[in-house]
Amino acid sequence: MRGEVFELSFSKLAPFIQEYIYQNNWSELRPVQLAACEVIFDTDAHLLVAAATAAGKTEAAFLPVLTLLHEQPANTIGALYIGPIKALINDQFARLNDLLKSADIPVYHWHGDVAQSRKNKLLKNPQGILQITPESLESLLINKHHDLMRLFGDLRFVIIDEIHAFMGSERGCQIICQLQRLANLTQTQPRRIGLSATLGDYSMAEEWLRSGTDKPVITPNITAVKRQIKLAIEHFYLNNEIDELEATDYEKYIFNLSNSRKCLIFANNRTQTESIIASLRRIATEQASPDIYHVHHGSISASLRQAAENAMREPNYPAVTAATLTLELGIDIGHLERVIQLESPLSVASFLQRLGRSGRRGEAADMRFVCAENQPLSEAPLPEQIPWQLLQCIAIIQLYIEERWIEPIKPVKYPLSLLYHQTMSILVATGEMTPAALAKQIFNLPPFAAISPADFKLLLRYLIDIEHIQKTEQGKLIIGLAGEKIVGKFQFYAVFADNQEYAVKQGTTEIGSIALPPPVGNQFALAGRTWEVLEVDFKKKVILAKQVSGKATIYWRGGSGSIHTRVLQKMRQVLLEDVEYSYLQKNAQKRLQTARQIVKNAGLDKQNILQLEKGKCCIFPWMGTVAYRTLERLLNSFCRESLEINSIGGVNPYYLTIKLGKDKFKDLQPELVSLCEQRISAEDLVSSAEAPELQKYDQFIPHPLLRKAFAWDYLDIIEMKQQILLW
Repeated sequence: MRGEVFELSFSKLAPFIQEYIYQNNWSELRPVQLAACEVIFDTDAHLLVAAATAAGKTEAAFLPVLTLLHEQPANTIGALYIGPIKALINDQFARLNDLLKSADIPVYHWHGDVAQSRKNKLLKNPQGILQITPESLESLLINKHHDLMRLFGDLRFVIIDEIHAFMGSERGCQIICQLQRLANLTQTQPRRIGLSATLGDYSMAEEWLRSGTDKPVITPNITAVKRQIKLAIEHFYLNNEIDELEATDYEKYIFNLSNSRKCLIFANNRTQTESIIASLRRIATEQASPDIYHVHHGSISASLRQAAENAMREPNYPAVTAATLTLELGIDIGHLERVIQLESPLSVASFLQRLGRSGRRGEAADMRFVCAENQPLSEAPLPEQIPWQLLQCIAIIQLYIEERWIEPIKPVKYPLSLLYHQTMSILVATGEMTPAALAKQIFNLPPFAAISPADFKLLLRYLIDIEHIQKTEQGKLIIGLAGEKIVGKFQFYAVFADNQEYAVKQGTTEIGSIALPPPVGNQFALAGRTWEVLEVDFKKKVILAKQVSGKATIYWRGGSGSIHTRVLQKMRQVLLEDVEYSYLQKNAQKRLQTARQIVKNAGLDKQNILQLEKGKCCIFPWMGTVAYRTLERLLNSFCRESLEINSIGGVNPYYLTIKLGKDKFKDLQPELVSLCEQRISAEDLVSSAEAPELQKYDQFIPHPLLRKAFAWDYLDIIEMKQQILLW
C-alpha cells in the first residue's frame, strides 16, 4: 500500500524533482513527505507538519509547493518562507538552490546579512520563493508599501519554519499580523504550512497557524520512526581556588568528549559559550592539538558565524562549536557526532531540538549533559545543597522518555508592545489615516482580539500626548516628532529588544559585539579568543582590539526563559524516589544519592516549607516560573504584615527564602491555604503604583494597560492555588 502511495505521489511531482530524487539515490519518499503531498495536492487546507527532527519536514513542504509553482507559475513571489534565524534561512537557501538547479524557479533570501544587490534583483523581478525573517518582512511592509501588490499579489503559499519558536511570543503574533496585512492588501489568502519537531499540543498550533483565515488545518498523523538515543549525565564540583591556568576536571572531561569529533556544545548563555571554548582551545594548545574551535551566538560577526557553520558542515573534519539557541533550530550541520549540553536546557522542547542536531544519518543521536556547581559547604542552607541543574536534566529526560510530554505553548492575550509597533508600522507605511480607519485595520489583526476599543483609544490618546502620533488639521493621524525617532531606525522592525552593543574590530575585520566596553588596556573574551582593548570610539560604539594570549571573561545580560510546572513536579519526584537512571555517570549518581539523603534527613519528603536558622524559612513550591512569580507576589501583597515578613529571597522557580516574625513559622502554610480559598485575582497582586515594562515598547504604553497585561500574561493565580492546595 505504501509503495502505491509513493508511486502516486512521486508521479505527481515536477520532473526536475523526480530527477533530483533519482540523482540523490532516494529509495523512497519519507512518510511525512507522502502525507504532505496528499494534503497539498488533494485539498486546499493549511498544513501542519509535526514530525521528529531529521524526518524530512523541509522537503515535505517544498516538494509539492515547488511542483504546483512549476505547473502554474505565479505572477509575483509564489511562496514565502519565514524562518526564525538568519542561519536557518542561509541553510535552507543552500538546500533549495541545490534542488532548483535545473528548474525555472528562483530562490531569494532576505535578511540583514544579504547584499543589497541581491535584494534589488528580487525587487526588479519578483517571482519564485522568498526566504525571510519576520524583521525583514516588516521592513518590506513599511518601505515597499506601494510595491506590495507587485511583490505579493499572486502569493500562493506561506511556509513558517520552527513554529514552536514563534508561538506564544510577540514575534509570533507579529507574523500573524504581517500575513493578515498582506492578505488585506492583496485580497488573497495563501495556504499556510507550519513546520515543527517539538509541539506538545497540536490543536494550539493549528489554531495559531490558521489565525485570521477560514481554511482548516490538516495535521497528518505521522508514525514516529524509532531512533536510537545515547544519553549520559555527568556532574562536577568547581573549586574556585584552583589555579586559573590549570585545566579543571570539568574542562578536561568536555575536551575528551569533544576531542577529534564533530561536536556541538550548547550553553544557556553567551558567557558560557565563550568561557568553554577559550578553555578547550587552551587545552588543545597545551597538547599541540589543532584549533578546531568556534563560537556561534548573536554577538558574533556574520562572517565568523558563517565560518563556524561551514566548519560544522565540512565532511570528515573534526570541529567543535559552542552555541546558544542560534544553532538549536533546524539547521542541518551534516554528520554531527555528538551534542554536549552544559547545565540543563529550560524545557523538554529545547532538549529535543538539541538532541535532534545529532543522529541525522541513521545513526544514534548522542547527547551528553555536563552539570557543574560550586561545592556547597556542609553548613550551607538546605536549598543550596540541592543540585537543581542535575535534577532538571533528569526530569526533562524522564518526562520525554516516559510520557512523550512536551510543554504546551500559552498564547499571549495582551501583546501591547506589538500593538504599539503595528500601530506605528501601519501609520508610517500609509503616511496618514483617520483614527477610525487605523482602528479598523488594528482590530482586523487576530493577535489583538482581546484589545477593546476603549483600550485602543487610551493608547492613541497617550501616543498623541507623548508626540509619537500627531493629529493633522484634517483630523488624520500621522507619525509625530518623537515617533519619527523610533520608526526611523532599522531596529524598529524587530519586536524583541535589541541591546545596543559595541562592535569589536581587529583592524577592519569585525569580530562581534559586547554590551559594555572595558577600559583601554583591559582584556576580554569574544569568539572564544582573548582580546586587549586598544581604543574605544564611544560615539560610533566601536572597540578596536588586538588578539592576545591568556584567559579573560566577558558577560552579557543573560536571557531567562520560563520553566513549566510539570518539570518542577518531576524534579521533586526524582529527588524523593529511589529510582536509578542508567544514563547517570559515576559523579552524577553519587551527587543524586547525596542530595536524596540530605532532603530526607531534612524532612522535605513530608512537607514543602522547612524552617532554616532562627526566623528564616524556605518554601519549596515545586511550581513553574509563572506560578512561582505569582506566589512571590501573593506573599508580598497579603502576608507581609500578618506574618511580619522582613525579606523574601530565593531562586525562581526552585525555592523561596523568607525571614518571618517571631513564632510566625507555624502560621505560614495555613495563611497561604486560606488565601487560596479566597477570591483573590491576579489583578489584586499588581499594585496601582507599578507598571512592569517587560517588552521592547512597553515604555510607550499607558500604565493601566501594562498592569492589565502583566496580570494576565505574566501571572497564573489558578496554577499557583492548585499547587498550594496540594501541599
